[in-house]
Amino acid sequence: MINHQVTNEPVIGKTAIRDMFDREFKEADMNCIIENIFEDNDWGILEWKDPLGLRGCGFFHINYGNIKFQRGYWDKLSFLRQ
Repeated sequence: MINHQVTNEPVIGKTAIRDMFDREFKEADMNCIIENIFEDNDWGILEWKDPLGLRGCGFFHINYGNIKFQRGYWDKLSFLRQ
């Protein structure tokens, strides 16, 4: 399993990904609101926003019901300003 938030280096492995999100979400109080979800065969796309105006999207490669790869796009500067 690989998670690549494009503003950072890719993170590999379930435990490392969980730790990365734990650290990131402790840096800023953030609540993601789902705007759109799209599906195309074994790919899913999630578009989100938060109440303070931060926006982003994630692309998920799904294999046998499990996320194998995720790439996230978001504005890290706006995130850090919050």
